[in-house]
Amino acid sequence: MVYKVIGIMSGSSLDGLDIVFTELQEIAGKWNYEISYAACLEYDTGWKQKLKEAIDMPAMGYQLLHTEYGKFIGQKINEFIEDHKLHHQAAIVSSHGHTTFHLPEKMMTHQLGDGSAIAAETGLPVISDLRSMDIALGGQGAPIVPMGEKLLFSNYNYFLNVGGIANISVHKENEVIAYDICAANRILNMLAGERGLDYDDEGQISSRGKMHDGLLQELNALEYYKLTQPKSLANSFGTDIVYPLLKSPGIPVEDALRTYTEHICVQIKDSLQSCKQDEVQKLFITGGGAFNIFLMERLQKNLEDINFEIFIPREDIVQYKEALIMALLGVLRWREQYTVLASVTGASRNSIGGAVWLGTEA
Repeated sequence: MVYKVIGIMSGSSLDGLDIVFTELQEIAGKWNYEISYAACLEYDTGWKQKLKEAIDMPAMGYQLLHTEYGKFIGQKINEFIEDHKLHHQAAIVSSHGHTTFHLPEKMMTHQLGDGSAIAAETGLPVISDLRSMDIALGGQGAPIVPMGEKLLFSNYNYFLNVGGIANISVHKENEVIAYDICAANRILNMLAGERGLDYDDEGQISSRGKMHDGLLQELNALEYYKLTQPKSLANSFGTDIVYPLLKSPGIPVEDALRTYTEHICVQIKDSLQSCKQDEVQKLFITGGGAFNIFLMERLQKNLEDINFEIFIPREDIVQYKEALIMALLGVLRWREQYTVLASVTGASRNSIGGAVWLGTEA
């Protein structure tokens, strides 16, 4: 059976709302996909500010934003459908939403974007709230993309996504291990913002900066990096812990960018150190960080002595892999099949995650 699905993803880097329309097909246990249309709808200043400030809102304001953002997503889906003439084609919408609170140690996570509001706006069945079931079972609720990697990109064993947060997935013969490595684009973008830029295009500013070894050592000594997996990060790790460290020495922006770029590379290398083999292995890289040429150059240099070679797939996969996988997770939820792997999150068992909202009339 072919499933025609719209997948929605909003990452912590606040780049925008990623939308894909994909056709997914399962034949004898093997999944195939085709991305027919995709777009990244940039947030205007107002929405960026609302999403940044959401965690500091009072309860009533937060709940109102949850509904407002759901209606916003629904409206953008309707515009996407209109632009690409997809009327009566999309059968399911699967929306990740925008993560605000993520506290697995307190068995709580929340993503803005009310699924019922999306369903009401679009008149389509909507899957949302993809992480909560795993959290309820004692898991980290993250990462959830490894199931999609396992089913859609089975030719690869090592996956790195460099978004607002960098995360790694290692696919072994009988299990998948995955976790958040460190804050990534969210910090680089915050630093670039001090120059009035949305991001450091291709890493040009960081490439002109100087390394600060003392600061690098301080970053590498953060307590999170001593924890064993399963583990995951909230956005506040970057904004409340990492960013102040980068500002406290009073170093120039280009030096902070250069030093933090190196920090990301060091942490990625440390995450792969135990996987070193005699033969060269490929690291499948996606997310906005894959477009940062300087970051990728430094990463390849760091990985040489542990026999890893970076592999960057075609551009639509780099940019929309997570939205594509959200679409697949929605289909799996619709079929009542596992969406989250306990070996990744540390939950008591694999789980079927996601709330279903029927936007169509009975």
